[in-house]
Amino acid sequence: MHPIVLIVFLPLLASIVAGLGGRAIGKTASKVITTGALFVAAALSWPIFLSYLGGNAEAQVVPVLDFINSGDLSVDWALRVDALTAVMLVVVTTVSSLVHLYSWGYMEEDPSQPRFFAYLSLFTFAMLMLVTADSLVQMFFGWEGVGLASYLLIGFWYHKPSANAAAMKAFVVNRVGDFGFSLGIFGTFLVFGTVSIPTILEAAPGMAGSTIGFAGMRVDTMTLLCLLLFVGAMGKSAQLGLHTWLPDAMEGPTPVSALIHAATMVTAGVFMVCRLSPMFEVSQTALTVVTYVGAATAIFAATVGTVQNDIKRVIAYSTCSQLGYMFFAAGVGAYGAAMFHLFTHAFFKALLFLGAGSVIHAMHHEQDMRYYGALRKEIPLTFWAMIAGTLAITGVGIMGVFGFAGFYSKDAILESAFASGTVHGNIAFFLGIFAALLTSFYSWRLIFLTFFGKPRWAGSEHIQHAVHHVHEDEAEEASDHDSAHDHHVKGVEGTAGYHPHESPWVILLPLAILSLGAVFAGFLFHGAFVEPEAGADYWRGSIAFSEHLAHEMHAVPLWVKLSPLAVMLIGLAIAWRNYIARPEAPAAFVVMFPHLHKFLMHKWYFDELYEVIFVRPAVKLGRFFWRRGDEQTIDRFGPHGAAYAVGIGNRLTTRLQSGYVYSYALVMLLGLIGAATWVFWWVR
Repeated sequence: MHPIVLIVFLPLLASIVAGLGGRAIGKTASKVITTGALFVAAALSWPIFLSYLGGNAEAQVVPVLDFINSGDLSVDWALRVDALTAVMLVVVTTVSSLVHLYSWGYMEEDPSQPRFFAYLSLFTFAMLMLVTADSLVQMFFGWEGVGLASYLLIGFWYHKPSANAAAMKAFVVNRVGDFGFSLGIFGTFLVFGTVSIPTILEAAPGMAGSTIGFAGMRVDTMTLLCLLLFVGAMGKSAQLGLHTWLPDAMEGPTPVSALIHAATMVTAGVFMVCRLSPMFEVSQTALTVVTYVGAATAIFAATVGTVQNDIKRVIAYSTCSQLGYMFFAAGVGAYGAAMFHLFTHAFFKALLFLGAGSVIHAMHHEQDMRYYGALRKEIPLTFWAMIAGTLAITGVGIMGVFGFAGFYSKDAILESAFASGTVHGNIAFFLGIFAALLTSFYSWRLIFLTFFGKPRWAGSEHIQHAVHHVHEDEAEEASDHDSAHDHHVKGVEGTAGYHPHESPWVILLPLAILSLGAVFAGFLFHGAFVEPEAGADYWRGSIAFSEHLAHEMHAVPLWVKLSPLAVMLIGLAIAWRNYIARPEAPAAFVVMFPHLHKFLMHKWYFDELYEVIFVRPAVKLGRFFWRRGDEQTIDRFGPHGAAYAVGIGNRLTTRLQSGYVYSYALVMLLGLIGAATWVFWWVR
C-alpha cells in the first residue's frame, strides 16, 4: 500500500471512530485515536517531501477507484503525488497534528471533546483530498468538504448566537465563491472535454487566442475559465470582496483558527491557482486581475489590522493580508515564491494563533489586548514563542547571513514583483512594501500591548469573574464567616491576588515545534522553492516555475532588497513609540484623525455595504415569500384550507346526529329507496 493512501484516509477513519463512537469509547480514547492518526500521517508525509527535495522522486498517481463514467465525463478517483502535493502534505498534516495535540490542553474542560476532535480530523481528510486531487471534480469534493468542516468547527460552540452567525456567514460567503469555481469546472469540461488536471494543463497552451460565448458576448476562453476558477479561490482564501467571513470565524475555538485560518483551508485558493498555473499563464489578463486583487487585499487587511483590539482578530487580518501576498506573487508568475510563503506562513501563523490561545488561556478567555500588559514575566515560554512568530512574520533577518522564515519568503515575493517589470507588478511591489510596514506595526503593537507595560487585568470582566469564583470557593471552605466575607469582597473589588499562569505542556510543546519552523524553515528551504536551478529541479513541472524570473529576482537593485528590512524597522519604531515610550499617543491620533479611525474600525464598511445591498433585500424578499407566498397562498389553499373545509363539513354532519331512532330509520329508508332506484334504472 502506498503511504499516500494511509496519509489521506487515516484521518477519515479516526474521524468516523471519534464521531460515531465517541460516547462509547470516551473522550480520552477519541483524542488518542484522532491525534495518533494525524501524527502517523505527518510522519509519513515528511519522507515524501524530503524525497522530492533531494531529487529522488517523480510524480505519480495512485488509483483508488472508478468514480464517474457518464457519456464523455470520466472521473477516476486517484491520489496525485508530486512536489506541489508534497509541500501541502507536510503543511496540512504537521499543523493539524500539532493542533490536535494543542487541543488536549485548550479544550480540556469542554464536554464535547469527541465531537470536536472528530471535526478536526474530518477537516484534515477533506483538505488532504483537495491537495491530492488528480481531477477538478475530486478537488471540488475536497473544496466543499473543508467548507462543511469549517462550518461545523466555527459553530462548534453552537450555544453562542455569535458563533452560529459566524458559521453561517462563512458558509454563505464561501458558497458565492464556490459557485464561480463550479462554473469554472463546467466551462473547463466544456472546452477541454475532460476534468483530468494533467490533461487540461497539457492542452491549455493550445487554447491561447480562442474565444467562447458567455453572457451573450464572445470572450477569451482561458481568461474566462481562469477568472471563474479564481472567484472560488477568492472565497476560500478570503480575498477582498469575499473576505468578510474570515475575521468573524474567530468565534470558533482558537485551535480551529490556527488550523483553518492559518495553514490549511485559507491556503486552498493559493494552492489551486498554483496547481493550475499553466492555465493562468495562458491569460495575461487573468494574471493581472490576480495581482491586483492580491495586492489590494494585502493593503486592506493590513490597514484594518492596525486598529483591532481582539488579539485573534489582529492575527486573522494578518492572515488575510499574507494571503494577498501569495496571490500577487502568483499573479506576477512567481508561483514558487507564492508556495514558499504558504509553506513558511503555515508555521509562524499557526504559532501566532496558538500562542494567542495560550495567552487567552492564561487570561481566562479574555481576548481584548487592552486588558493585558506585563505578561512576559508571567508566561515567559508563551512570550518567547510569540516573539519568534513576530520576528518571522515581520521578516527580520540580515541579508546573506540569516533570517527568520518571513525574511526569505516575503522578500522573495516583493523582489519577484519588482523583477517582473510590469506595471501591475510594480504597483503590487509598492503596496506590498507599505503592507509590510503596517504588518510590522500591528505585530509589534500586539507584542507590546500583551507582554509589556503595566498590568491592565483589573479592567477585564472575564478575570474579575474568574477571581470572584475562586474567592467564593475559598469562602465556602472557610469556617469563619468574617473571613469568608473578606474573601468575597476582595474578589469583587479587583484582581489584586490574580496571577496569570503558564499553559500546560500539551499547549507549550506544539508552540516549541512551530517556533523551530518559524525560525529555520526559510533558511533551510528557500533554495528549493525559489532559487533558479534548485527550484526548477524541485518543482519539475508541478507548477509553472519561471527560471528567468528567479534569476531576475536576484538582479533587482539593492534598495529593493533592503526595503522590507527598512519598513520593518520603521513599523517597530512607531509601535515602540506609541505603546512603550508614549502610551498616550494612540488616543491623540484618534482625536486628530477620528474619521480615519472610524473607517478602519468599521473595516472599510464592507459589512455595512453588504448589509444594505444584499442582506436587507434578501430578508425582505424572504419575508415576502414567507407571508404572501407560504402563509397566505400555500398554507391558505393547501393544508390550512383543507383543514378548514373539513371543519365546515364536520359542523354540517353533526346536525344530522340527532339521536332519535326514527330519524336514523328514515335516513336508512331513503338510502334503500335511492339504491333501489339506481339499480332499476341501470337494469332497465
